[in-house]
Amino acid sequence: MSSSSSLSSFSPLIYGFPFLQLVAIILCFPHLAHSHCKNPPIIFNFGDSNSDTGGLVAGLGFPVKLPNGESVNTSFLSPYLDSLGSTFSNGANFAIAGSATLPKFVPFALNIQVMQFKHFKDRSAELAATGPDRFEDALYMIDIGQNDIADSFAKGLSYVQVVKKIPSILAEIENAVKEIYDQGGRKFWVHNTGPLGCLPQKLALLKNTSDDLDSFGCISSYNAVAKLFNEGLRRKCVGLRSEMKDATIVYVDVYAIKFDLIANSTKYGFSTPLMACCGSGGPPYNYNRRVPCGFPGCQVCDQASKLVNWDGVHYTESANALIASKILSTDYSTPRVTFDFFCQ
Repeated sequence: MSSSSSLSSFSPLIYGFPFLQLVAIILCFPHLAHSHCKNPPIIFNFGDSNSDTGGLVAGLGFPVKLPNGESVNTSFLSPYLDSLGSTFSNGANFAIAGSATLPKFVPFALNIQVMQFKHFKDRSAELAATGPDRFEDALYMIDIGQNDIADSFAKGLSYVQVVKKIPSILAEIENAVKEIYDQGGRKFWVHNTGPLGCLPQKLALLKNTSDDLDSFGCISSYNAVAKLFNEGLRRKCVGLRSEMKDATIVYVDVYAIKFDLIANSTKYGFSTPLMACCGSGGPPYNYNRRVPCGFPGCQVCDQASKLVNWDGVHYTESANALIASKILSTDYSTPRVTFDFFCQ
């Protein structure tokens, strides 16, 4: 979700994209993750609302109201900012809704999240809560960049201007990997960004889009930038593997998974992939920024399991489950590393 948009449209307990489902599968049901882990990996995650498991709520006290989270029934990776009820024994989540890579040193930019991780690591050593080997064996997940692109378009930048920002965004992700590597991290799991132009929120807010829609109804220019960003991220991962030969850096093509789901929704048992289940305004997008999901006046569809999108930006739990299964298949991973590799 764009950080320039109203915080009222965040849904921290449901978002997940694939990540919440992925963590749930790894930590709670490892056998479903094509893995035989007896001891699932310790995970440290960095990102935005695609992988925030409560950081926005813990950090800012922002209220999250039903129906957000009503169908989610599992344990999530504990938010770093949540001081209550966690020993962080299975890792920590530094992702915060609305986060981007730039500008730096603004809560909660990617470089701030890495700084928080370094502080967490130092304090863990002082308190003898987590030994250094635990950090070296941990899995470091990064899913960020969507807000950098979305915010740029929201501010009125042209396609060409947004494309020119991509190298700076990628440099921040590269720097984050290198900093974590310098802290002993050797196992990385990097998601590219999804088809931004297929989100109901973007479609509803952008006026006069008919000339810029593809055959599936998505905004072509937004998706074109996402694909350019993803290709750049893929190349960065190739370069980092060459530079850090003792590290494993898995690049996951989330874009391909999500676009396939939208383009072939009926094949997977879904309908109206460009309409939000929870929102207001009705078809075609059911999104109104003044009446977001969880606020008075919003409506929730009867069959959330049949819709791809939850609140205009984030996916439904059923869609996330499918996305997670494809991620865990390794068919979209380079290199094709199974989660067994990340077991403790």
